Amino acid sequence: MADAEAKLPDYRLLLCCPSGVSPSQVSVEFSERYDRIPHPEISLENSISEIWDGRVQQNASLFNGKKFRGHIMHGGAGSDEKSQVCLNLGLTDYRTFNDPVRCQHTSSPLGNGAIIETSDKRIVVLQRSNNVGEFPGHFVFPGGHPEPQEIGIVSHQFDKDMDPEIINRKVSQEMFDSIIREVVEEIGVPEASLSDPVFIGVSRRVLNVRPAAFFFIKCNLDSKEIQQLYFTAQDGYESTHLYTVSRNDLKDMTSKMPGCHQGGLALYMLMVEALKDV
Repeated sequence: MADAEAKLPDYRLLLCCPSGVSPSQVSVEFSERYDRIPHPEISLENSISEIWDGRVQQNASLFNGKKFRGHIMHGGAGSDEKSQVCLNLGLTDYRTFNDPVRCQHTSSPLGNGAIIETSDKRIVVLQRSNNVGEFPGHFVFPGGHPEPQEIGIVSHQFDKDMDPEIINRKVSQEMFDSIIREVVEEIGVPEASLSDPVFIGVSRRVLNVRPAAFFFIKCNLDSKEIQQLYFTAQDGYESTHLYTVSRNDLKDMTSKMPGCHQGGLALYMLMVEALKDV
């Protein structure tokens, strides 16, 4: 009976890379084949705009923007016997994320998050402000989204004007560039203080099936230095507090994390376990 009543996880791990993956080991196929399929019921499609308009009226800080749509993520073994990752991505937007239906009709915008380890071996966690569109007051790892517009993608017309292989490489690199950008903007540390990000997997929360790619990054600053820089962060309005915590304390914060960030913590712990065997 106890097992039947046990709470199911708020996340699902779509892809686990506990040994860590570098940019050269990540490939992307960006195509309209992986876009969201509009629902055949017009009333459901119309409800997306109605829900979005209502949310904007309640929170004027919300804005729409193009996002990559996370469709399929898979891994395998390359010739060097290290993990290889392929991401199949389409194009969506934040407005359509309100989609009330499931499966191929979901928006599934791909987010990202960083497990940042300080020089004094603490992990950086933010507490979200009340001005954000999702999970106000919750604990999260720094992050946001890889942005199509950062590499000039506003529609799939872009596909027809450039070699698909070049586009795919640009999108793949944006996966790594974006997480550094988000960390710098959200916690205020200089880019030079951060190591190259290592991709550790993809988590998807059960609620609205939203995926997020997670990375591990080391920062050569200690907790006190990061706390001081946080007050100058460009996107500091998105959060109210920055914490630097131990692994044990991090586990205690899990219950007040969105599901995809709970999954991010699970991916990090898998990486920690894998390093013990090295």
